[in-house]
Amino acid sequence: MSLYKNLFKQTLIYGLATVLPRMISFLLNPLYVKKLPKQEFADVSIVFAWLVFFNVILSYGMETAFFRFYNKEEDKKKVISTATISIFWSSITFLCVALLFRNTLAHWTELKVEYITYTIWILVLDALVIIPFSKLRATKRPMQYAIIKIGNVTINMLFNLFFLIVLPKLAQSNPQSFFNTIYFENFKVGYIFVSGLIASLLTFVILSPNYFKINWKFDYNLWKQMIQYGYPILIAGLAFAINEHFDKILLDWMDVSKADIGAYSACYKIGMFMVLFRTAYTLGIEPFFFSHATNENAQQTYATITKYFVIFGSFISLFVIVFIDLLKQPLVPNKQYWDAIKVVPLIVLANFFLGIYTNLSVWYKLIDKTKIGAYISIVGAVVTLVLNYLLIKEFSYYGSAIATLAAYGTMMIISYKMGQKNYPIPYDMKRIFAYLGLSIVFSAISFYIPYLRENYLVKIVLLSLFLYFIYRNEKETLLKIIKRKAIK
Repeated sequence: MSLYKNLFKQTLIYGLATVLPRMISFLLNPLYVKKLPKQEFADVSIVFAWLVFFNVILSYGMETAFFRFYNKEEDKKKVISTATISIFWSSITFLCVALLFRNTLAHWTELKVEYITYTIWILVLDALVIIPFSKLRATKRPMQYAIIKIGNVTINMLFNLFFLIVLPKLAQSNPQSFFNTIYFENFKVGYIFVSGLIASLLTFVILSPNYFKINWKFDYNLWKQMIQYGYPILIAGLAFAINEHFDKILLDWMDVSKADIGAYSACYKIGMFMVLFRTAYTLGIEPFFFSHATNENAQQTYATITKYFVIFGSFISLFVIVFIDLLKQPLVPNKQYWDAIKVVPLIVLANFFLGIYTNLSVWYKLIDKTKIGAYISIVGAVVTLVLNYLLIKEFSYYGSAIATLAAYGTMMIISYKMGQKNYPIPYDMKRIFAYLGLSIVFSAISFYIPYLRENYLVKIVLLSLFLYFIYRNEKETLLKIIKRKAIK
């Protein structure tokens, strides 16, 4: 029992360390929408997309390889020093090369040189703390890990608030003060990157003692094994980055206006409701999957869990789309951005498909064929790239939303088909399709029919009908749960 209690505690802490940063990032969206014109919001979104892409490259699977070999090797210090030295020198090499060619990169991306410079430093500082963070997890110090992670995004948020809201007022009211010397009226995007840089620098400073504690001995044979192990993780990570973020870059490459990219990126964030649900669920359920793998009724348990994920996900998806015109006001508080609100149903559904795929992917993890996950992600990335290329010219950013939905839908279907051949799980497909299908139909009715989109009475009726449908189908289970609680 103590093992499961400890597992739950660590999962909860790591979950908070992952979900809270996403929530804070979610909360910054209204600030950026209020303070930035669409063109500048596009610049921020494009740079953030490149950040995700290069974060994967600069870690090159070493984080996962570190965990594998830290638990496998007897000499833990050798693993720590080899991984640290590898990341350190690859990061320094990247820093030198990137700074040398920053003007070329700025010209190529059509972004200001200072934005490129800040981004390079953020990438390097984030890369340099990969192994120190991994060491905290490997040595079972989840609280310290969570405090530093949450501290990083909190500092980033506070400096964003200071630079974009407080500083302009201080500079205006005190023209002769120090604040006026650091305030530049047309530097809002720059302040966003400066905030990120300060947060990354402070995080590195806190974790930098790790660099003085290692013996700086490099084991080349161990490093080769770690690189070989981490290579598929790198490929899968790049595929994920393409599926999740590369659309903003592709839109820019295919000459979609910055104003449209900015509107699309801002409205895309409303889909974060489903992302937060999916992330919190994944962090909590993956340990459960593995701990129940040897149970006699494991497959039936996985099938039941997946069904209830679809139930909750379908309700969240329908709720967001039904109340989308209310949610957009606090989350995208600028009417100039609302022309892209039509992508939200597709993005919410796409993230829901990704969540279902996460559930379905349990089979290849349980039979130790994780490379299959990389292959499926690559297929998704190919679908993303091909459909973006074909659809952007005709449908602009709406084509990107369709591509995202198609990519995650494809991954979901492939995982299901392959899983049923290799590790059959008795999913209740009849009810899963019923919940998913009804949610999609009600969402389409409430969003795409102009009269009904403004009629909240009808929308609430649709939501209530969906809840009744859940109750009617799951009544027996719900009554059992209520009875158990009453007995306790």
